[in-house]
Amino acid sequence: MSSLPPVIFNNNVLRDGHQSLAATRMKTEQMLPVCEDLDNCGFGALETWGGATIDSGLRFLDEFPFDRLDALKKACPKTPHMMLLRGQNIVQYAHFPDDVVESFIKMSAKHGMNIFRIFDALNDPRNMETAIRAARKAGAEAHGTICYTTSPVHTIDKFIELGCQLETMGASGIVLKDMAGLIPPMKAAAIIGGLKAKVKIPVWFHTHDTAGLGAGAYMSAIDAGVDAIDLSVIPFANGTGQPDTSRMLALLDGHPRCPQWSEENNQRLARVREHLTGVYKELSDFTSHKNEVVDTDTLLYQVPGGMLSNFRNQLKEQKMEDKFEAVFAEIPVVRKALGWIPLVTPTSQIVGMQAFLNVKFGRWKQISPQAADIALGYYGTTPAPVDKEVQALAAKQAGKDPITCRPVEAPGSNHKHMDALRKELKEAGLPDDDEHCVIHAMFPAQLATHYANKDKPKADPSMPSAPAPAKEAATTAPAEFSSAPGKVTHLSLKIGGKQHEVKVEELA
Repeated sequence: MSSLPPVIFNNNVLRDGHQSLAATRMKTEQMLPVCEDLDNCGFGALETWGGATIDSGLRFLDEFPFDRLDALKKACPKTPHMMLLRGQNIVQYAHFPDDVVESFIKMSAKHGMNIFRIFDALNDPRNMETAIRAARKAGAEAHGTICYTTSPVHTIDKFIELGCQLETMGASGIVLKDMAGLIPPMKAAAIIGGLKAKVKIPVWFHTHDTAGLGAGAYMSAIDAGVDAIDLSVIPFANGTGQPDTSRMLALLDGHPRCPQWSEENNQRLARVREHLTGVYKELSDFTSHKNEVVDTDTLLYQVPGGMLSNFRNQLKEQKMEDKFEAVFAEIPVVRKALGWIPLVTPTSQIVGMQAFLNVKFGRWKQISPQAADIALGYYGTTPAPVDKEVQALAAKQAGKDPITCRPVEAPGSNHKHMDALRKELKEAGLPDDDEHCVIHAMFPAQLATHYANKDKPKADPSMPSAPAPAKEAATTAPAEFSSAPGKVTHLSLKIGGKQHEVKVEELA
């Protein structure tokens, strides 16, 4: 134990901190005042980009994503920058062709991104391989990421096996990602210890304190030899966020792996916290006390914490508030039928939607297009086989056959490659460099709106940049339901701000 070096602290406040606790609404201008202090604390990495920040920044804050990265890189030049990347989905929810994935990563590295944390919602390595290869080619670190979940087919040995596979694929580090804050300390120790015994590359650990397990899981992982952990800074910490940095320092006081931390660093953190407390107040339209506290419902329902309160509200709007327990009891039924998929955006919303449909109309009487695509292989290989009867129903309702190939190579895919994207931008009179091409690939309407707004006066920066629904989910976009009169229900699945409409006719 004492022979191990001090554990490395990463800090996620500029990405996951506000994504988890303030609906990803922190503006670049609100971040810049803390950058010098964060950059001088000696963190192993600062998570500054990726996840929902690219979508939300463009959609709600009218910021061109690469401008934010440039500004933060200039303000934090010493510390490596880290981002979360959804493999073949990049930072969206559809699969993109290899040349678009490669170009996005190349441009991100050009603008200063050092570490790409690459995951797939189904833990399908095929959906991570292109991104891992592209990051290494760009001279950056490619961290293959394991999404932690629980089910009869998700075992400690399977997670370790996946880590070994990612190392063989070329990953320069392995990350255990516990997006819902579900992992108990002893299991964290077993997985981390197993990975450290098997792989030769660094092993990092990411969790949330949603259910109150995060700090304890970190302590066990540190004892098991983890190389680095992700932390944040109050008030964008704890609850559905990562444990607070000062809190972890206190927990590790006297531990042989406690990082060396000067009084000057404590003063830096105090200044960061003071500034961010003001920012948190400015973002009050997007925060919720429910996301700040321990919620053990996460352990019961095993969905990301930010989805729980939203689901309650949406069921109430459907006059189905008395069905909350029934809908959430249906989640493991849906997960099992769909091959025990992990619950992480977008799969958590898709499973939640299907659980709602099963309760409202009868089990598998109606299958959402997104659930059908999971059942048919269009999201990737599921951890366990999909229920054959459900797959047959999905094929009938969707009007297409199952696939076993990489989703991006599915027959009939109508993907836009870089040359087509460049042509579209030229025709629209917009910049057609690679940076704009890759953003246009994922968010064409939002990019067009951004340029249409360029000459318009900016809104008061002290005001929210977009109207917020009643306490919008911080950690994950919810499934939203809206009723229409008669026998037809229109359901809208909202994933990362993108609506997926479902029209459902009640069956006799």
